[in-house]
Amino acid sequence: MHKRTIIKSLREIIFSIVPALLIALFVNTFVTEAAVVEQGPSMQPNLYVGYRVMTEKVSYRFHEPDRGDIVIAERAGQEVDLVKRIVALPGEIVEVRAGHVWLNGEQLSEPYIKEFGGTSYGPSRVSDGSVFILGDNRRLSHDSRAFGPVLRETVNRRVIFIYWPLDEFKIFP
Repeated sequence: MHKRTIIKSLREIIFSIVPALLIALFVNTFVTEAAVVEQGPSMQPNLYVGYRVMTEKVSYRFHEPDRGDIVIAERAGQEVDLVKRIVALPGEIVEVRAGHVWLNGEQLSEPYIKEFGGTSYGPSRVSDGSVFILGDNRRLSHDSRAFGPVLRETVNRRVIFIYWPLDEFKIFP
C-alpha cells in the first residue's frame, strides 16, 4: 500500500468512528441507558433478575412521573438501584391493604399485578417532592411500605422496554 492510501484509510476510519462514538456517548449520557434487573423477585412476573431493560432519562425533565411508570430509583448508600412501579403521587393519601393499593379512599386498578399480598401500609399522605413505589410482586418486595415514599429527585429513569431475553421483548406504555 502506498503511504497516501494508508493515510486516506485512517482518515476515513477516524471521521467515521469518532462521530459515532461521540453520538453514542451523548445518547447514553443524556437520553437512554441500558440497565440490568439485579434485585430479587420484587417485580415478577413483569421483570425477572437478569432481564436487560432500556431506560429513558429525558421525559422527567419536562414532566413529573406518572402513576404506573416502572422507574429506577437511586438509594443513598446502596450499590443496586431499585426497579419499582410508581403507585402514588405527591399529595395523595395512600394505603396498602394485603397488597391492594387504595388512593384517597378508592382502590387502584392494577391489571399488571398477578398476585396480591404482603404487608399493609398507611394510610399516609405522600409528601410534596416524593412518590410512593411498590414492586409488582407484593409478597416479596422491599419497597415504600418498608422505607416510605422516595424523593422525586432519586427517580431519574423510566423503563421503556425489555430487550433481553429476546423472547421476552416488551414495550411499557
